[in-house]
Amino acid sequence: MAPRDAEPLALGIPRAAFRPSPVFGALVALLVTSALLTWHGIGNVRLAVFGFVVSGWLVSLCLHEYAHAVLAYRFGDRGVAHRGYLTLNPLKYSHPLLSIALPVAVVLLGGIGLPGGAVWVDRHVIPGRLRHTLVSLAGPATNVVFALVLVAVLRIGAPGGGPVEFWAAVALLAFLQVTASLLNLLPVPGLDGGNMIQPWLGPQYRRMYDLFAPYGFILLFALLWNPRIGGWFFDAVFAIGDLIGLPPWLYATGLELIRFWQS
Repeated sequence: MAPRDAEPLALGIPRAAFRPSPVFGALVALLVTSALLTWHGIGNVRLAVFGFVVSGWLVSLCLHEYAHAVLAYRFGDRGVAHRGYLTLNPLKYSHPLLSIALPVAVVLLGGIGLPGGAVWVDRHVIPGRLRHTLVSLAGPATNVVFALVLVAVLRIGAPGGGPVEFWAAVALLAFLQVTASLLNLLPVPGLDGGNMIQPWLGPQYRRMYDLFAPYGFILLFALLWNPRIGGWFFDAVFAIGDLIGLPPWLYATGLELIRFWQS
């Protein structure tokens, strides 16, 4: 008799396709451990803050892509389960170097929550333009919720005391979620914001969109590299941070702390 874990579901998908992966479990364990080390000031606190922010960012990346995948699954794309997208495994979300290593490097160097992983959704099996838009919106919506939860924790917990390093790490993680939310909502071809409007374009504009979509990541870098556009972007990020009650000095402190290799 086959083990229960190997029993196929009615749709021909094994139960393991819906189970969180050990990689995701390890990220959550690292997040909790580094948070405790930061709170209690054990060991190198800057290294603990680094682990807290990076592991927290990777957890949010997994949840972002999982949101895309689970909504696509509910709307009819069973392939996302076969491709491992419902296991919350970051190694399943596109290329490990471009989807994980590069965004983490940009977080450390620039303090920007760069869009990372990507799930491939079979749009042909999902009926209706609105559903396509909702699938694309699910990821950025996860970042928005993540940011609001972190700010709520900060505003409720920080007045009660605790080490500033811990709250600086929470603030920086919230700031990264704000940058990720805004970046992902930009109408750039190939990114979530562009994919949200793509189903509503006419045939001619859709062909142009599909032509530029593979280069969306490069286009995003080019836009942010432009001083004027980059300035507008960060002005918007800072304005949103102020609106939701995110102290600028606190996430700036967090950004300094994660660069533990600096004196």
